[in-house]
Formats: sequence, structure tokens, C-alpha cells
Amino acid sequence: MNKRFREGFLSELFVLVLPIVMQNLITSAVSMADIVMLGQVNQTALSASSLAGQVQFLLNIVYFGLASALTILASQYWGKKDTNIIAKIFGIGLIISLFFSCFATVLALFFPAFLIRIWTNVPDLIETGALYLRYVALSYFFAGFSQPYLAIMKSCERVKKATAISITTFLANVVLNAILIFGLLGFPAMGVTGAALATTISRALELALCGLDFWKQNLLSKKIHVIFSIPKELVQDFIRYSLPAFINDAIWALAYNMNSVIMGHLGSDIVAANSVVSVARDLVTTVGFGISSAAAIMLGKEVGAKQLDMAKKDASSILFLSFAVSVIQGVILLMISPFIPGFVKITPVATQYLKGMLLINVLYQLGQVVNTVLIASLFRCGGDSKYGLRLDFLSMWGFAVPLGLISAFVLKLPPMAVYLCMCTDEFVKMPFALYHYFKSDWLHNLTRDF
Repeated sequence: MNKRFREGFLSELFVLVLPIVMQNLITSAVSMADIVMLGQVNQTALSASSLAGQVQFLLNIVYFGLASALTILASQYWGKKDTNIIAKIFGIGLIISLFFSCFATVLALFFPAFLIRIWTNVPDLIETGALYLRYVALSYFFAGFSQPYLAIMKSCERVKKATAISITTFLANVVLNAILIFGLLGFPAMGVTGAALATTISRALELALCGLDFWKQNLLSKKIHVIFSIPKELVQDFIRYSLPAFINDAIWALAYNMNSVIMGHLGSDIVAANSVVSVARDLVTTVGFGISSAAAIMLGKEVGAKQLDMAKKDASSILFLSFAVSVIQGVILLMISPFIPGFVKITPVATQYLKGMLLINVLYQLGQVVNTVLIASLFRCGGDSKYGLRLDFLSMWGFAVPLGLISAFVLKLPPMAVYLCMCTDEFVKMPFALYHYFKSDWLHNLTRDF
């Protein structure tokens, strides 16, 4: 143990990991609750909300990429204790976040059918999905403010407070889902629109809690001109070191979203099965992705404080942990897989798809966790975000996406064979990511004296 981990490493890491894991767990549990509740309505509601949810999925990737981009610089300046520059980094994040959030809000409000047709050509799914998008549209706008603020809170090690806000939001979402979907406490049963409205109300609550914290805290300046008076050099650093991470996640998200586009044209059964398996996978991978998020904060702080030797040692420990945890997660997913189909009302064909997809994800999640730790945490917090951008672009758009398109629409393979082809990306990129980790010098202090 002493050789594998330095003294104090595990306690420092898990102070950050545990709140993030709790947040991820609650998030996945809420998504699972959505699936179970809508699965009790009918398969059309389940499939349509899943496809409409791809808009939120794309935005979540924007938020995740933006959080990674902000953490690269903010965590290092936090190690330097320069909160004035952190406030300006928040300003950059707010501008980018609101651009994408407002764009999504306008499309979902005024052109919902156009959006949903991107993922499916089934009339019932288009009609139901468009209705969902109209009711959920404003939630995108609210999240545009709250998500960059929560990312900055975590970068400054205010993880417990950020997690408390997120957990409150997600629990409110579950309660409102039950009330509005099924018509409890005297409310009308709204079905899929109730799920969308519950999301919008809970996002408004999240924004209110973030606004209250912003007003009370003494970390960031409350003066607008301070937040948005951003030095040219800081913008240049963001473009050079953080923007590649943001673009990386956008490219990955678009490629990953092609899976939904392909499956949306293969029928409602495979869409319904995928909506369930995605949530189940997210639920069991909470610890692995929590380690990834915590690693970026922890190592970024160490690099900013010029503790490079400690950062290298901790990076090795984190990579070892990611492998061990992902193996355990795979075993857990394998054990619970026989019970998952019983929680939703789907067709026998969809049930068979679901069982096979769960088994594939026992291995697939291992690749996801390890690659996320390497690319989105270790390389990025060390200032090397361009390698991950190149690797994800080539493995996704140069291999997995073409393979999925060819297998579905040229070879016309069965849906399960198509799904298996689309799950090859993580294992194509893993050898190259590991090679880069062991071969290259990727740790750099990025901070300046302003």
C-alpha cells in the first residue's frame, strides 16, 4: 500500500471523490427513476423521451467539456490562490455556456419536431418527442448559468457545497416526476410532458441555489466588470490549453450521439433498450467517473502549486485505482443485469436487446472509465489537451462511427451486431492513450503572474 500510494493520498482523493460520487449516483438514480416511471406509461413515451433527451445529452457534454476546460486553468490558479483570475475564468465559462444553452432553448421551443427528426423517422416518436422538448426547453437556459458556476466551485475544492446543490436539484426532480407524470396530490397526469416540466422546475431551483451561494460566498468577485474584464493573455491561455478539451468533448459527443441516430433508424425496440442500458451503465460507473473528476481537481492544484513530483506519483496511483474500480464495476453490472429488465415495460424483442447490451457494457464501461481518467483528467490537468482531441477524433470519426454506419445501412446487420460495432471505440483508443501516458512528458504548469 505504501509503495502504491503516498501517505495521505487516499484521504485527499476521497474527500473530493465521495461528494462527486454521491452526486453522480443521485444523477443516475434520477435518470433511472425517469426510465422506470416513463416505462410504466408506455414504450413510446420511454423511447421518445430518450431520443428527445439527446439534446440534453449534447448539452451535458458541452457542460462536461466546459467544466474540464475551466478546471484545467481554475484548479492550477487555485493551487496558486489567485481567486481574481478564477473569477475571470468563470466569466469565460459563462459566455460559452450561455451561447450553447440559448441556442438549444430557441430550437427546442420553436423547432422541436425538426430537432427530434434528427434522431428518428418514426411518426409517433417525433410527435411525442417534440412535445417533450417544448416543455423542457427553458431548463437548458437555466443550466447555462448554473453549470459553469458549479464547475468553478468544484475547481476551488468547494465540492461538498456544489454536490449539495446538485443533490437537492435531482431529488426535487424525482419528486416532481412522480407528481406530474402520474398525477399525484391532485395534479393532472401529464405523462411525458410531466417529466419534461419536472426537469425545467428543478433546473430553476438549481439556478436559484447557485445564485444564493454566489451572493453569500467571498471567493469570486460579485462585480460584473471584474468577472468580464478578461485579460488578453488569459483568453490566449484558454484557447491554447482549455479550448482543445472543450472541442474534444464536443467531437466525442457528436460521434457518440451518432449511435442514437443510427439506432433511431433501426426501430423503437433498440432505442428503448439503449435508453435503459445507458442509465444502468451510468449508475454502476459513478465511482470510476468520480475518481476522474476528483483527479483533475487534485492534480491541477498540485501542478499550480509547483508540486510536479507529487503530481506524477499521484497520477500513477489514480490510473491504478481506475483499473481496479472499473473491474469491480463490471462485476457489479454483471450481477445486477438479470434483474434490470423487470423494472420497465418493454416488448420481448427490446428485452432481448437489453440483456445482450448489458453484457457488452460489462467490458465497455472499463474502457470508458480508464480512457476518461487518462484523457479528461491526467492529460488535461497537466496541460496536454491536444493529444486527447486527436485521439478521440480518429478513434470515433475515423473508426467507430463509419463502422456503425456501414454495419447498419450498407451491410444491414442485425441491431445487436450494429450496437457491438459501435462499442469498439474505447478499446481502439486505449492502447494509444496508455502509450502516451508512459511515453510523454504531459505535466506542465500553465499559470501566469498577472
